[in-house]
Amino acid sequence: MSNIIDYVKWRGDLSIAESEFNEIDSLILNRFSYFPLDSLIDETEELSINELSKRFENANKEKLKILWKDDAELFPAIGDSRRFGEMIAVKNVVKTEKIVEEQFAAVTIILPDNTIYVSFRGTDNTLIGWKEDFNMSFQNHIQSQIDAKNYLEDIAAKYPHKKIRVGGHSKGGNLAVYASIFANSKVKNRIINVYNNDGPGFHEDITNTEDYKNAIDKVITYIPQDSIFGMLLNHEEKFIIVQSTQKGLMEHDVYSWQVIGKKFVVLKEVTNGSKFINKTIKNWLNSLDLHTREQVIDIVFEIVNSTEAQTLKDLKASLMKNAKTILSAYTRIGNEDKKMIMTTITAFLTILKENVKEEYHNNQNMNS
Repeated sequence: MSNIIDYVKWRGDLSIAESEFNEIDSLILNRFSYFPLDSLIDETEELSINELSKRFENANKEKLKILWKDDAELFPAIGDSRRFGEMIAVKNVVKTEKIVEEQFAAVTIILPDNTIYVSFRGTDNTLIGWKEDFNMSFQNHIQSQIDAKNYLEDIAAKYPHKKIRVGGHSKGGNLAVYASIFANSKVKNRIINVYNNDGPGFHEDITNTEDYKNAIDKVITYIPQDSIFGMLLNHEEKFIIVQSTQKGLMEHDVYSWQVIGKKFVVLKEVTNGSKFINKTIKNWLNSLDLHTREQVIDIVFEIVNSTEAQTLKDLKASLMKNAKTILSAYTRIGNEDKKMIMTTITAFLTILKENVKEEYHNNQNMNS
């Protein structure tokens, strides 16, 4: 079984001119946006990936924010390769804004085929990032989506004669689609493809717009067989289902996605488990009005924030202490807030139970 690191080892000696840009290249450039670039390059610098990887190799790894262990292997691999090493990284932007509840990061890569690739990062390990993800369940046009649109238009203006590819993984995929939908018409006309790697969709307020309908043909969404994140909310674009060596939530890990040659290993459909979870979550969200979703999410994160943790790593570092703090904070919230949380949990469990029964009866009928 082979993944994107193996792909670089196989095909890293082939330039874009010798073997044209493909979906695996896109996923690698999406992962590139997760690398600790903010410690290696300024927003105004323009550096080759080869030079960036050298800076990475010489840096103190303990001080770098390496979000996934495999990044430490992929970064030097693409830096040393002929295919990626000469690509130029520009306009690296990383921002976390607590007041407006935004976590946003993007970087653009100049390719030797006279194109640029705009790569949007998904959720990192900050609690603000996760809060913003949950905000998407009740809110359209979140701040990182607006910043993604502005970023795309700004970088397109800086390189006016280059065609554009846009992509991202997880929330980054959603940002890539959003930015491409709502960018001005001149930018839209220059976009070749939009790559959404297991990123959630949108509310009907967005999918029903003419902007969405006119732009969606350029979007390709890739999801693993047990996809959860990539099945959330509404999608109208074409799906490609990728085989993963992981299970459940861990299939979101792009290093588990299987590659053969210059393509993904493709399956015919998602698993029944993915369909079941997707149906359960959608039914649950539909049972809650947007105001209730917002209130419950705000309450939960207010409780979590009582720990003063900034990242998931912080929460895990003092797990017992933070658990006690969270429990204490929960006991102090008002009775109405507690009731709202319990009602929300009860609604989820009820829908889960109903769907389990329905699945059981369907399976019985198929086997009879």
